[in-house]
Amino acid sequence: MATSRKKFKVVLLGEGRVGKTSLLIKYIHGTFTDRQQSTVQASFLEKSLTIGSNAVSLMIWDTAGQERFHALAPIYYRDADGAILVYDQTDQTSFEKVKHWISELKKFVGKNITLVIAANKSDMKNKEVSFDEALDYSHSVNASLHSTSAKSGSGVEDCFLELTKGLLKKSSRKKKKPQLIIDDESEADFGGSKKGGSCC
Repeated sequence: MATSRKKFKVVLLGEGRVGKTSLLIKYIHGTFTDRQQSTVQASFLEKSLTIGSNAVSLMIWDTAGQERFHALAPIYYRDADGAILVYDQTDQTSFEKVKHWISELKKFVGKNITLVIAANKSDMKNKEVSFDEALDYSHSVNASLHSTSAKSGSGVEDCFLELTKGLLKKSSRKKKKPQLIIDDESEADFGGSKKGGSCC
């Protein structure tokens, strides 16, 4: 029996030139170019995949990272189910900006959003951000961390797969949330008066 396809809205966030678009194109099309144009405002791509018995569609918004487009970001990440925050391992400032993006996300979307941090450009030398530093921060915001390279493809698939698994897990928990049902017998147990309760 065919199962319905689950759809999730995902946003890619991070500063300009950290490789957000290159990561997405590598994931969707398996290609890479050194001459990737900067994203202007936002672009949209969809990826269909199957995890176990779950058919999933990721509706991925790639947002512009340049400072002049920051004010537009909430338009695109409102109602997002998950986000991938990208920084450049050779640029400490881009990592610090991830903290700003996560703070913004939680303010506009809520604390329940599924987060993955992509430590991009792992193929490059002269790294300014240690993986341990990034790992400590990711734990503090309940995000998973993946070292990625859009050029080599290292870690790219795992990054999006981890996000999808997290989205499915949260979706499953929402469906299983218990509800308290009070019938006539339980009312009798309360001495005939109607009392409600809350589930935990």
